[in-house]
Amino acid sequence: MQSPSQDAAPQPAPSATDPVVDVEQAEAALVEHYPRLVRLAYLVLPPGLGRNRRVLTAHSLTQRALPRGRTPSTVIPAQSTGREGDAGYAFVRLRVVRAALEAGLPLRRRAWPKRSQLPPLLPQVWGLRLFPRSGGADELALDQQLSALSGAGRAAYVLRGLEKLQDGDAREVLTAAGVADVDAALKEADGVPARYALLDSPEFDPCSLQARPTDLVRRRQRGKAALAAGAAVVVCGALLALPGDGWGPDGAAAPPYAQNPAARDALDPGKLTRVSPAAWKTSARTDFSVWPARGGLTGDKALLRRALAVWARPGKTVRVSATPGTPSGGPAGPPQLLYAGTVDAARVVILHDGLRIARYAEPKDGTGGAALDFARVDGARRAEATAVVLGRADGNVRYLTAPWVTKVAERDLLKPGSGAMELPLTDGVTAPLASPAQRSGACTSWNVLQLTDGSGKRLMTDLGELVPARLTTGRPGSAGEVDGSQDLRTWAPFACSLSAVRGQGVRSVNAWRYAEQPLPDASGSASWVCTRAETWRGGGTRALAQFHTPGVRYGAVVAKAEDAPACGERDPHVLAGVLWRSEAGRWYLLAAGSRGTSSVSATGGVRASAPGHLLAVPARRGARAELKGTLPDGRTISGLR
Repeated sequence: MQSPSQDAAPQPAPSATDPVVDVEQAEAALVEHYPRLVRLAYLVLPPGLGRNRRVLTAHSLTQRALPRGRTPSTVIPAQSTGREGDAGYAFVRLRVVRAALEAGLPLRRRAWPKRSQLPPLLPQVWGLRLFPRSGGADELALDQQLSALSGAGRAAYVLRGLEKLQDGDAREVLTAAGVADVDAALKEADGVPARYALLDSPEFDPCSLQARPTDLVRRRQRGKAALAAGAAVVVCGALLALPGDGWGPDGAAAPPYAQNPAARDALDPGKLTRVSPAAWKTSARTDFSVWPARGGLTGDKALLRRALAVWARPGKTVRVSATPGTPSGGPAGPPQLLYAGTVDAARVVILHDGLRIARYAEPKDGTGGAALDFARVDGARRAEATAVVLGRADGNVRYLTAPWVTKVAERDLLKPGSGAMELPLTDGVTAPLASPAQRSGACTSWNVLQLTDGSGKRLMTDLGELVPARLTTGRPGSAGEVDGSQDLRTWAPFACSLSAVRGQGVRSVNAWRYAEQPLPDASGSASWVCTRAETWRGGGTRALAQFHTPGVRYGAVVAKAEDAPACGERDPHVLAGVLWRSEAGRWYLLAAGSRGTSSVSATGGVRASAPGHLLAVPARRGARAELKGTLPDGRTISGLR
């Protein structure tokens, strides 16, 4: 029995800031963790009750822990996330601990007994005695030591050992449960050796029971065995089969919103869309919608349920990221499953809802925290729906490739003559390759993914997003894949400029060598290249005019434009200029327009004009000029700034 110095204190009144737990959330936690909660109650209850009554009382207290409606939780914020991030579990656990402590209080003549102090009305078993399976000598010794503690001391020991709570968290739970002297309870628990592994023993499991008859004389041996086995099965089955269809723990998900039929369907792992592995071969569309579900955990409904729940309502511990212009709300209906499996140190789920790719990742070691990433992919074609990022670790990235990809290789875009290094491909998953997405410092390499399928080869680059960007070359409107030595040499000096469009929701980047210009003072010929990044959302495009001279490894960005049609399919014209110093030390204004430009003129700090699409005139150092080009139809174009 509990000592008078540790009687339950008055419970604190709920405040307006306390979290609110409704009956559905508490029911889901109780159903999912019922065996653990009953074990918790059994260990806190006084051993003097006897094993049979202690078992029935533990079940009764746990079942009565379910609230009647929306109830303000008195769980303090440090404990409000409970087991696996579930506020409902923390709330039910608190009610079980509080009731078990009250059941151990002595009855007083002048006070009405509490409900938990009375013998349980339900469940009841007639003609049988139920008790857990016997353990060894260590379990018996621990049970005797716990029986010598007060109820608060037992609760402190069990919260430390069974629930794995630190002293600070255990203190808060005991305080919320009404223990008057928490320090004394913790100190009392310190007197028992910390043999916490024994708490998981069958000796303390009131759900795995043995049954014995109460009257051996009136029963035959066969009837005794049938009654004992049947009663044990019926009792445990009835206790676990509580009414309702709660979703169970949702991991890092926040409390549920309105449970309408459409919302339930979107969160039901059994209704996920799964595509046949051969669907892409006959489908009129060749995009993400025909990807089959792959990975070793596609049948793990608990993992899929957590992924869907976190997508619909990510909790405070979830790291959420989305590319610009990508909504991060829940799916409108059951999404398509692309992947579920273990990637390095995480369990990963990839989902597609027609508009977005969603990636859910949780640590496979069971520690807290989850990540949820979104990328917009509406309107993807075969060339763009070729790969999705599965995971990143130690500067490397793994991809899940399209089912039509037959070969994968890694290539350094800065070294066009170095060749491609083939990567292993297992069930569509690539081996890790070095990613330039998070690299800082000098740009000495830019590794890209080279994919081969029935239509040829294409290059994809990681820009820090879920979907890699496609690289192309050629005049806007007729650009093609980067396939061949000439295309690779076009991209090589400008690969490092891709860092300027990281994390911008980029769909593709095209490099167009729009002009070759002889340099003054017989210094050779310079290349003018326009690189234009198109985004999935349409807006946020970025065009860079770059200038590359002989003998220099990298191109130089001389002008740029954002959300402008220049250098794009709608307006395949571009004009840019640069102040350049020759080896002789002379300064020149060099300008080049795309082919078809009939004349180029400069005003301001330099005044000059020339027919055709090239201009090269002497200039002063630091001079600033305004460029204008004329097209054959009389229209004018301005230089990029």
